[in-house]
Amino acid sequence: MGEISSDNVHGLILAISSSIFIGSSFIIKKKGLMKAGASGTRAGSGGHSYLLQPMWWAGMVSMVLGEIANFAAYAFAPAILVTPLGALSIIVSAVLAHYFLDERLHIFGVVGCVLCLVGSTTIVLHAPHETQVSSVKQVWNFATEPGFMIYACTVLVLVGVLIYRYVPLYGQTHLIIYVGICSLMGSLTVMCVKAVGIAIKLSFSGSNQFKYFQTWFFTLLLVGFCVMQLNYLNKALDTFNINVVSPVYYVLFTSLTILASIIMFKDWDDQSASQIATEICGFVTILCGTFLLHKTKDMGIPTASSLTSPNAHADPNSRHLELRHVTVSALSVPNTSKV
Repeated sequence: MGEISSDNVHGLILAISSSIFIGSSFIIKKKGLMKAGASGTRAGSGGHSYLLQPMWWAGMVSMVLGEIANFAAYAFAPAILVTPLGALSIIVSAVLAHYFLDERLHIFGVVGCVLCLVGSTTIVLHAPHETQVSSVKQVWNFATEPGFMIYACTVLVLVGVLIYRYVPLYGQTHLIIYVGICSLMGSLTVMCVKAVGIAIKLSFSGSNQFKYFQTWFFTLLLVGFCVMQLNYLNKALDTFNINVVSPVYYVLFTSLTILASIIMFKDWDDQSASQIATEICGFVTILCGTFLLHKTKDMGIPTASSLTSPNAHADPNSRHLELRHVTVSALSVPNTSKV
């Protein structure tokens, strides 16, 4: 295990800050949505009264700050360090929901949180150093090398096949179609985020990178990839259960992003086999923790069917408990994709 570089420390701080802001934003926005729903039409029923709630807007500000911090983190640290840490936002939202939304955190959820923390710590301690880049032209050279060109072309071909061949046939029945498109495009999106982030960092340090066409080319690709990724992510969330979409998307997106970074920036070239194995183990540990958090998040919460059972009438508080817990907003989606 080598010493953690200063760039990795900066990226780590930004990534953790991003998770705190984003994880908190879900809780703040949900509180705003609950207030709006109590005095008007709920968002889930087509209402927009939440736009008048200061708390909802505070949540949006928190989310924007989190995304800015996440964007900046990629400019300092490798994707293999930043991307898996997105799972920390799930921990933040789960813990805050336990205290502020009365959504009980089951014991298995606590175990999931611990696993995510252990996996994140393992990755942080063994993550490779960020590749030193002196110009966006150097990033362009990385992106145009045969290895990454093959990866990028393969991704674009697979996305094209999924969109034009499989979406019409299986898009409404097979989760992997929409999530696969999001994850594949997401891996390219993150590479563009790194390129633009590095250009901005170098420009602030006195070396203007926006005079090069490569910077603007990466920026255009970033916008296009983001629009496509969000489009199909919305389709997935609208078609399938979020409890299924979130963990599958996190696994595929994070895995493909790490693979793209390894190919483009050669993150593992200077690492030993034991370091690489340890990072993989850390990532798998985070996946296990994320899976536990999602699978056990509703344990102990009464189901809708319990409202109609004889036992429901025995306890006058049971219906109130259920109604309080089923107030769910489409905006309260855990941030598993750092885009």
